[in-house]
Amino acid sequence: MQIIRHSEQTLKTALISKNPVLVSQYEKLDAGEQRLMNEAFQPASDLFGPITLHSPSDWITSHPEAPQDFEQFFSDPYRKIPSPDKRSIYIQSIGSLGNTRIISEEYIKWLTGYCKAYFYGLRVKLLEPVPVSATKCSFRVNENTQNLQIHAGDILKFLKKKKPEDAFCVVGITMIDLYPRDSWNFVFGQASLTDATQEVDTQESLEPRR
Repeated sequence: MQIIRHSEQTLKTALISKNPVLVSQYEKLDAGEQRLMNEAFQPASDLFGPITLHSPSDWITSHPEAPQDFEQFFSDPYRKIPSPDKRSIYIQSIGSLGNTRIISEEYIKWLTGYCKAYFYGLRVKLLEPVPVSATKCSFRVNENTQNLQIHAGDILKFLKKKKPEDAFCVVGITMIDLYPRDSWNFVFGQASLTDATQEVDTQESLEPRR
């Protein structure tokens, strides 16, 4: 088991830029935002807690990626920016999210609150829930787990057709396993940067780790 923990200097280097455009943005932070920014630099903060790797098959170990600091993210030519007429995140639930309606509504309430806090300044709206059959997506039964799985790419096509005019993006959530192609066992989610659509398997993202 390995624990990844970043130092205060590493976090500052990743988050703070000398880019004049970003510096002007930092100067506009209010007291609450400034407090959160300062808290992010503390290694013991809950904002950037340590990551525990349990085995060599964990994603970070088995799929190494080059690090990205905030300035690189900010300067990415493919980064989409909300506009006055496209400032809404739409959430589309697909299939049942829990054993009861109350549980499903709690999941949606939790996710909506998280999106409003994380994507501060954007509106979060809910689309009417739909059954899996409405997506007309391909599906299979995983030969190892025997779980029903739906094709993530087909779900993205469905979400693109459902995307409202004022949407910055639309996110589909489901408790059913996803797979991106026949050669893959499963995938946690998939997104389209050009169409601003995303599909997430909430069974992995909402349930607590054990």
